[in-house]
Amino acid sequence: MPPVLVAVDGPADLEVVEAQLVRRYGRDYRVEGLADPDAAVQILTDLERAGESVALVLVGDRVAGAVGLFELARRLHPHARRALLVPLGAWADRSTAETILEARSLGRIDYYVSRPAVSQDELFHEAITSFLLEWATEQRIVPHTVHIVGEEWSGRAYQLREVFQSCAVPHTFCLADSDEGRHLLNRADPGARLPLMILPDGQVLSDPSDAEIAQAAGAPPDLGAQAFDLVIVGAGPAGLSAAVYGASEGLRILVIDEGGIGGQARSSSLIRNYLGFPKGLSGARLAEQAYEQASVFGASFLLMHRAAAITRSGQKLDVSLEDGRRINARAVILATGVSYRRLGVPPLEGLIGAGIFYGGPASEAPGLSGKQVFVAGGGNSAGQAALHLAHYARQVTLVVRAQSLGAGMSHYLVREIEATPNITVRTGTAVADGGGDGRLQDLVLRESATGVRHSVAADALFVLIGAHPYTTWLPTEIAKDEHGFLLTGDDLPKDSGWPLERRPFRLETSMPGVLAAGDVRHASIKRVASAVGEGSIAVQVVQNLLVQERLHPERPARASAAASGTGAS
Repeated sequence: MPPVLVAVDGPADLEVVEAQLVRRYGRDYRVEGLADPDAAVQILTDLERAGESVALVLVGDRVAGAVGLFELARRLHPHARRALLVPLGAWADRSTAETILEARSLGRIDYYVSRPAVSQDELFHEAITSFLLEWATEQRIVPHTVHIVGEEWSGRAYQLREVFQSCAVPHTFCLADSDEGRHLLNRADPGARLPLMILPDGQVLSDPSDAEIAQAAGAPPDLGAQAFDLVIVGAGPAGLSAAVYGASEGLRILVIDEGGIGGQARSSSLIRNYLGFPKGLSGARLAEQAYEQASVFGASFLLMHRAAAITRSGQKLDVSLEDGRRINARAVILATGVSYRRLGVPPLEGLIGAGIFYGGPASEAPGLSGKQVFVAGGGNSAGQAALHLAHYARQVTLVVRAQSLGAGMSHYLVREIEATPNITVRTGTAVADGGGDGRLQDLVLRESATGVRHSVAADALFVLIGAHPYTTWLPTEIAKDEHGFLLTGDDLPKDSGWPLERRPFRLETSMPGVLAAGDVRHASIKRVASAVGEGSIAVQVVQNLLVQERLHPERPARASAAASGTGAS
């Protein structure tokens, strides 16, 4: 059965919407147009019972019970994209914009779509095809899907799934004795060993190593014989940005990442506040497009390989890989990012974007007017988030593991929180469970001292419980703050051991020629746009370094100057 597109709207508007959908997508999708909300409830229920796949649900802004329809669609068809149909230009109306923002913040819709004109409406179809591409990617039915066949779920097959889970490339897994598994095995040589990988170009890899996978993905051969202008460690937004801008300027670029592309951004189903993408953009899609863009400009990628060390010899830098190979570079950008601590509560992990948010509330806060909101965390970022949310939400509850708010938060923030009437603080408490019907509706809070659990109503939870930067592998001469984030530029202390007569450039670490960009850097702004900006700025600094290297070879600082701390400040 073909996937289904469901459209619910008033009779006059529905006729135009349905006609546009049938005309453009009727060969590949079944279109169900409904003017009666009760009939829409019935057909969504019937489709779920029949096991049919719903790709898209469109509901008009004037349809009675639209909120209930969206919540039913999310519960019965969680992979379907949901969009509110509005009149052309209605988003500029304040009340409509507030309706859209609230619905998105609570996870009821993915975005809005302007109703089409009677004639061919390419703006309407641009939105629809974007939704369908996201749906197809999530369903693993796009052409660039990697297929994995294993004898069992565990062992090497599990490792391969973990590797591709960290990549932005969609992948499927099936057992060898399944119908799909046997079909895929027929494409391999008779002596092929499991697990098997079938790449999008038809290439079949038998029990592949990480090195073989990386080579199939385009890793440059003879790394040791090549000299790169710039090696970028980390393929998240900052690293990909640096690769695009550096390669476009003619630099010889190599990007290394122990996983795939995208970094933390790949876990974001929808980045809503990225400039130029009003409908939002998934982290995986952003990573795919940046990877393609950098590759077209000539950047090389070495994925599924871990950088193990950096050493400097004169004006050259060596990046050592975990397998023992060494790569020569004139400059290095560290863009390894951070690993955000997760709650580890499966029912809540399934509601990310539907009331559960990791990170700050800058985008979602305005849509939570009058709602019951919780913030998990006891640091300054959690306190700042609570204060920001208090401007919109009816009630904000700060959930803190420590026995006092002052244990991990600055005094000025503690005083502000205590003076804010709609903020409640629950110390010695942790989030233990929760759930909801398609969106967050309740949380279970556990008191640390007694183990007593309390169930509370909740519309949203923001989790800010810390992050770990990936910097333990770096040499001691690269200065870090007390949390392991990299110090750069003017943030370097006088005793950082800076060895040159010149001052360090912006974003440059205490090892000359090694820069840091993105979340791994001390005091960075944890936003995708900021990481992208720092990646491009880091490339400009690298170009300045390379020019200075040619014109004025660096001399070590005089012993007396080094001893007195002259240099970085």
